[in-house]
Amino acid sequence: MIVMRPELKIVLVAVEIIVVIAAALALEQCGTGSENSDKGYISGEYSGGAQENIDYEAKTVAIDSGHGGIDPGKISADGILEKDVNLAIASKLKILLEQSGITVIMTRADDNGLYQESDSNKKAADMKKRCSIINGSKADIAVSIHQNSYVGEASKGAQVFYYKQSEEGKKLAGIIQKNMIKELDNTNKRVEKPDSAYYMLRNTQVPTVIVECGFLSNREEAYKLNNDEYQQKTAYSIYCGIIEYLGQN
Repeated sequence: MIVMRPELKIVLVAVEIIVVIAAALALEQCGTGSENSDKGYISGEYSGGAQENIDYEAKTVAIDSGHGGIDPGKISADGILEKDVNLAIASKLKILLEQSGITVIMTRADDNGLYQESDSNKKAADMKKRCSIINGSKADIAVSIHQNSYVGEASKGAQVFYYKQSEEGKKLAGIIQKNMIKELDNTNKRVEKPDSAYYMLRNTQVPTVIVECGFLSNREEAYKLNNDEYQQKTAYSIYCGIIEYLGQN
């Protein structure tokens, strides 16, 4: 029989309390803007739309970190790889969701692609595996993290895509888009956009969105997206959107 020392018990209890407080603060601050200056709850109701009494521990979210392995995704002029930014933001989002009691399924948690070396078409095998993981997870929703790119440096701003035939996907995309604008850049005029071409949107069985967090082709935005603090803000804005959506469903 293993007897735990009293001081170790105190430390473990303290850690549990800190996690609970962190989750509560994150929930409280969502939907209050980038400065988080106001309280997130108004008369017992989450101001972003979710209810305080929602059982988030019963929820499951699948997070897909786009690209990986031999597939770098977009590459900025300074050599910033999309796959690395995607994984950094996805990992931070995972922590936030888990602090709120939500079960998180990651399609990838490292730089390995989801294909076998023997696969003749590694990209197709990779995408098929991602969809298989999401569909097998029985998640409530799926969020795929990506970075955008365009000719020239003028384009910037986060944008969320959803499958055009999915009403829940549209709802989720709109809520995340709203929160990303509120938390990251209130001058961003982009809106959630329907799409029928993305393989993942067409082949997942749960409400799924693709979050393009910004443009690596924009030097200023690429610099921010490669910054740890901005990645945390981006993850937080997506988290707030997820929390609001789950609170309404």
